[in-house]
Parts: sequence; C-alpha cells; structure tokens
Amino acid sequence: MDTTGADATGADATAAVHRAIEAVWRIESAKVIAAVARLVRDVGLAEELAQDALVAALEKWPRTGVPRNPGAWLTTTAKHRAVDAVRRREVLRRKIDQLGHELAVAGEGVPGPDIDAALDDDIGDDLLRLVFTACHPVLSTEARVALTLRMLGGLSTKEIARAFLVPEPTVAQRIVRAKRTLADAGVPFEVPQGGELAARLASVLEVVYLIFNEGYSATVGEDWMRPALCEEALRLGRILAELAPAEAEVHGLVALMEIQASRAGARTGPRGEPVLLLDQDRARWDRVLIGRGLAALERAEALGSPYGPYRLQAAIAACHARARTAGETDWVRIAALYAVLARLTPSPVVELNRAVALGMAFGPASGLALVDRLTSEPALKAYHLLPSVRGDLLARLGRHPEAAEEFRRAASLTRNGRERTLLLERAAASAAEAGGGAPAAGASVRTAVGPSEETGAGRAPERAGGGEGAGDREGER
Repeated sequence: MDTTGADATGADATAAVHRAIEAVWRIESAKVIAAVARLVRDVGLAEELAQDALVAALEKWPRTGVPRNPGAWLTTTAKHRAVDAVRRREVLRRKIDQLGHELAVAGEGVPGPDIDAALDDDIGDDLLRLVFTACHPVLSTEARVALTLRMLGGLSTKEIARAFLVPEPTVAQRIVRAKRTLADAGVPFEVPQGGELAARLASVLEVVYLIFNEGYSATVGEDWMRPALCEEALRLGRILAELAPAEAEVHGLVALMEIQASRAGARTGPRGEPVLLLDQDRARWDRVLIGRGLAALERAEALGSPYGPYRLQAAIAACHARARTAGETDWVRIAALYAVLARLTPSPVVELNRAVALGMAFGPASGLALVDRLTSEPALKAYHLLPSVRGDLLARLGRHPEAAEEFRRAASLTRNGRERTLLLERAAASAAEAGGGAPAAGASVRTAVGPSEETGAGRAPERAGGGEGAGDREGER
C-alpha cells in the first residue's frame, strides 16, 4: 500500500503547526516571559521557563492541534514550570535551614493553588517591568539591544545576528552576559518610581530608537535598509505608548518612527540604491503611517510636558511629512527646531543637522560656516556624514573640486556598501562639474543634500571605547 501521499500530508500539517507556533511565539513571548518573571524575579530564568513552554508546544501541538488561545496555553505552561522551580528552590532553602524537619511548602514566597488567578491581574504591568529590566543602564548598549530583541521581540539569536551582521556567537554571549549581569546586580523586576523613572525611561527609548535606526539606515553591509528592524522597533514603541500613556516622550518617539518609516517605500530605487529625501517621490510615502505619526505627535503635545528630544525630532519630521513637495518644506522652522534641540541636548551630530537646515533655509554659506567649525570636533573625526554634508554645501556653492574630495573622503569612512557607492557617484558628478564636462555614467547629478537621507536619525560617531553612543543618534536621516 502506497503511503507516500499520507506521509506528505502529515509532514505538511506538522510544518503548518510549526509555522503557527513560530508566529504565536513572536507575538506572545514577551507576555509569557513577563508573567513568569514576576513570579521568579529573574528574567534569565523566566526566559528559560518560557522556552520550556515553547518546547512543550512543539511536542504537543502537532498531535493535539493549536489550542484556541495559544498565548494563554504557553503562559499557563510556563507558570506551572515556574511554580515547580520556585517550590524546588524553596525546598532546597528549607532543607538547608531546617535540616531534619518536615518541609512546609506552603510557606512565604511559595505560590498557592490559585497561582494562575493571582498572576493574571495586569499583563501590561508585567510587560512594562520587563521593558525596564531588559533596558537597564547597568547593561551595555549592545547588550540592551540584544536582550530587548530577544525577550520583547521574540527574535532568535540567529535573527538578531543576521540583522546586525555580527557573528551569532557574539550575540549569544551578549545575551548570556546580560542575564548574568542583571542577576548579579540584583536588578529588581519593577517599574522605577520618582526621579529614577525619567533616567530609566530615557534608556528604554534609546534602545528602541537604536533598533529603529539600524533598520532605517544600516550601519554596515550592502543593504541600505533592514525593514524588519524598523517594524520591530515600531511594534515595541507602540506597545510602550500603550503601557505608558502619560509619557510625552514615548509618544514623541512613536511619532518620529512612524513618520520616518512612512518614507521607506521611496528611499530606494529599482536596484536597491539609496534615493535621497529631496529626490523621493512623495506620492510613495505611506500616508497612513504619516497620519499615525502626526496623531502620536498631537498626543505628546496634548500632555503639556516640556519638549524633549524625541518630540522635537518628531516635530522636524512632521515638517517634511506635511510638505507635499520638497519646495514646500518649512526650512526656517526646521532650523529653529534644531536650535532648540541643540540647546536641550548639545551634540556635534545635532549641530551637523542644524547646519544642513541652515543651508537650506538661508543659503549654503550659512550651513558651511557651521560645518567648518565642526571639522575640529574630535567626535566627528571618523564620522562620514561630516565630509558628506560639507561636500553637499561646497557643491551648491560651485566649489566642485573641493566637493569631490569631500565626497571621496566620506566614501572612505562609511561602512555601508550602498552608501559608499552613492558617495562615489556624487564625487564623480562633482569632478565632472569641475572639469566642465558631463557627469560620469551613473553619477548622481544632484549634490544638494538638504537634510538628505545622509544626516541624522541616524548616524552618530562611536564614543571612545567603542559601541554606539547613548542618545547620539539624533536627527532626521
């Protein structure tokens, strides 16, 4: 009897269940980990117990089918394993403390029979605790990003490594070290209160924005964008806005990311090449995302809090989003907003962005004067966007030989292949202008950046000691 067809059907069904489990895990893993972490007070152990529940699902669901509420099934299974773990830990403690006595497992710290009901009070609170724990400043920036994507994004180690183009063992080590650091430091599984909240919230927002920026303008590799990271950051930002609705900067960050993400479809050409902001077909901008971003900005404004860096950057992005053509952009307002941002968060990167806006609002000479002052900044010494912006301004002033040299220098500093190609094309175009001939084949005729896709939300020079500088990825790239 030929069973080939039956075997194939069974394999297809199993594969379909595995895909369903993967999708459920991506959506529900953060909630499962958060619920368990409240019980065991250890995010590393909580993730292990959640993974145990995932393994149980992989073993059982292909036989029984996906349950009606798969998220609840995973959470309940992980909780029960957590209860067992807590009881084992309590047993061990009591055996040590009361050797020879009967173990009383119903003592303080051990869940009773109504554990499921007790733990289901408010999953939102648990998620918020998990966010603040995964983004704790005791961890390095790289560790915070990796742990957040793992625990809140449900991404595998391989997926995180692929997204950031680093070896998988490197990411695995970061995650392991992060869990160990949190445990050794005794970081409480809680939402900070009082004056500590603002500082800790800044760390959370920084991590989400770093994830978004790496997706929006990849630091290294041959891809100009990594959309999956943008989507993950947006998802995390939206969740955070629901969990902390009274925090204006949270809404400001969501607004900024929504508006920036709206340009994604227009930022690359048919061959994947970068298309700068002033050259983009604005009909391809996602009006739904723009609407969501402007609504988030309105929510931030309605809270009446003092301006923060994300609200200011969102206001700048909104100026672009509201302009139906590049010529309608309110550059004077953008320059003024950058001036406020520079006072609020002084940074060479903010000043570079302000120089671009000044160049567009009041002429390239105004922007160049500020850029020339920035050339002595040690933090910008190896920052490729400094010569890139300077090249744009020089080209607009007709100083093409100098512009070509700046573009070539910028190309030598960038680690992104698409960006390097673009900069070399602009160098060739400027060289051709200097020689009075036609631009080289494939060279971009436009050399004016505006606040092009070069400057901003983006790139910040690495701080001494390596790694991405905290809070340095300002702007409107």
